[in-house]
Amino acid sequence: MKYVFGPVPSRRLGQSLGIDPVPLKTCNWNCVYCQLGRTIPLTNQRREFFPPEDVIAEVEQALATHKAGEIDWVTFVGSGETTLHSSLGWLIQQVKLRTDLPVAVITNGSLLYLPEMRHELLSADAVLPSLDAGNARLYRKINRPHPDITFNRLVDGLVAFRKEYQGKLWIEVMLVKGLNDTETALNEIAALLRNIIPDEVHILLPDRPPVEPWVQPSDEEGLLRARAILGDIARVIYPSSGSFNLSGAGSLLDAVIGIITRHPICEAELIGTLKHYAPEEVSVTLEELEKCGKAQVVERFGVRFWSASLAHFPPGKCT
Repeated sequence: MKYVFGPVPSRRLGQSLGIDPVPLKTCNWNCVYCQLGRTIPLTNQRREFFPPEDVIAEVEQALATHKAGEIDWVTFVGSGETTLHSSLGWLIQQVKLRTDLPVAVITNGSLLYLPEMRHELLSADAVLPSLDAGNARLYRKINRPHPDITFNRLVDGLVAFRKEYQGKLWIEVMLVKGLNDTETALNEIAALLRNIIPDEVHILLPDRPPVEPWVQPSDEEGLLRARAILGDIARVIYPSSGSFNLSGAGSLLDAVIGIITRHPICEAELIGTLKHYAPEEVSVTLEELEKCGKAQVVERFGVRFWSASLAHFPPGKCT
């Protein structure tokens, strides 16, 4: 499949069937912690990157091939910024016509200042935007946005969306050591959250390969500080456990490439995912993965991660 993948184990959404409406890497941010590599170039123009009817056809196929209980959520999560697909609202509505499963949208939230964008997301059951900084300077340093996406627009969009949206609004804060895990930085974020009024705040750590080699996840002290300052609605979301579903692709190799394009996988996790297959098939798949030209190894934190070859990672290791 080109647009639908998984189900994959999600930190918050159980077994999540992913829908990817944009090509790698289509984004208006270039976050220092991004697991999908650098954004080259930044884009802020919404358009139909893929035919929406083709996306829905794959959703129908995926839903038909999985038993009840195998999927917990259907999640729009792009190889970049999900909301850049101009038919996202139509796609959400069409998915909800085909299943009673809850629908989530993972987004950086940068386009929520647009009234039409807020309207498109109203039918989603959960929306998960980002807020990694409490001031414009730190926002530019961490998220490195397109020039048209200002900090004030981001915050104003989040506040306006909360006033209109009746579903679950879960704000994500990716905690990077030495950047936004200080007392000052966290107090600034907390002040904004009091105006946004999300249902929950999810504190995340860059546990998959960050694009910039110098990025480090916050330590235990930083996590405790974040919990204390961001309040009772904040919780730390630790890495999920579970296996990736590799069905629905033309071959095992295609399935692996489909997953690592959206979710870089460390070698141990990849081998664990493949344990249900015959050893000879696994051996051939891993050999093909090294030679096919569609995958690359990125080393971060002393761990080897498999990622798509089209992802732009600068050389270097973070340990």
